[in-house]
Amino acid sequence: MAMIQVVSFDSGLDPHEVLAWRYRDPENPGKGDELGTWTQLVVDESQEAVLYRNGQALDLFGPGRYTLSTANMPLLSKVVNLPFGGESPFKAWVWFVNRVHSLDVKWGTVSPIQLQDPKYGVLLPVRSYGQFGIRIGDSRKFLVKLVGAASRLDRETLLKHFRGLLLTRIHDLISTYLIHKKISVVEVNAWLDEISGEMRDRVAPLFREYGVEVLNFFVNSINVPEEDPAVAELKKTLTERAKMEVLGYSYQQMRSFDALEKAASNEGGGSLINAGLGLGVGVGGAFGRLAEQMGQNLTPAAPSSRTCGKCGTSVSEGARFCSGCGAPMPGRTVCPGCGAALSGGMKFCPECGMALSSRCPSCGKAASPGARFCPECGAGLGVKNSPEDR
Repeated sequence: MAMIQVVSFDSGLDPHEVLAWRYRDPENPGKGDELGTWTQLVVDESQEAVLYRNGQALDLFGPGRYTLSTANMPLLSKVVNLPFGGESPFKAWVWFVNRVHSLDVKWGTVSPIQLQDPKYGVLLPVRSYGQFGIRIGDSRKFLVKLVGAASRLDRETLLKHFRGLLLTRIHDLISTYLIHKKISVVEVNAWLDEISGEMRDRVAPLFREYGVEVLNFFVNSINVPEEDPAVAELKKTLTERAKMEVLGYSYQQMRSFDALEKAASNEGGGSLINAGLGLGVGVGGAFGRLAEQMGQNLTPAAPSSRTCGKCGTSVSEGARFCSGCGAPMPGRTVCPGCGAALSGGMKFCPECGMALSSRCPSCGKAASPGARFCPECGAGLGVKNSPEDR
């Protein structure tokens, strides 16, 4: 039997990819499980070495150089009758466990999950991806529960073990935010920090059962496939709604515009009002009235006017002097309650029914009951009106 002088981690392996590796004698791989009591064991930084025998992870060694003997292998001595000297061999495996921080373990949904958007009621395919960081926290538990009879375990194999668990938890969490918290798919990315923290809290205890610590967990994106027909239709609808909000009209008005435009083209390019009137004849009076009203709204209203009491010339509402004779125009009389225009001789407002108990003798403006001065020109109102005027 060839004596094993030094047992160490294979320098040709990537310590960031390989999480656990079982030592084999490079010169005699078939005898890799025979160790002598004076074998030199070298453990690098961020590693641990575990003596593994008969399905049990026994003695644990941290970073350093060790001479294997009964002094530093108390657990192995209980199951193997080791001599206190010499070089008698014994059967045992040496496992090296990397405890480095792996912060870029990628994850992602294999296929989109079908969820109904709570805001728009559309069934959409939702997918997500991100990354998380891990570290081997308990080497014995990790080897016993995950490695088994394999000769090595890397990050990809570890992710395969936990992929089903991860996807189940992330599906449940996304469904919770979309359905129970009523957050739309198009708005859910604003909650990624909160979702990431909650996801870490959910998966950390499950990983810990296998000796793995979850250092962090990130959900980088929750999105929908751009090529999906339902997604394209939703985006088109949202774009049209945003356009309507900017232009200041409703969906019903937009559909009316479309109908009028179509009718106008069918009638040979007539005006918008004529197209609406045509609709009123051919389709129904409601469309015609709507089109006529819209046409009136599009036509600028003629400015209101008054007649000069001296010469009869028609002047604009806001004019202070007559354009025909130059006489001063009396101020506009309005109701003090609702602001409706009033004409001479009114005792009650035709809009709100308010009693017009006082009138200014100078400008004729109605004043509130009990007022002593005119609110328009400031002239004194004198004594209160008689009961007949009320």
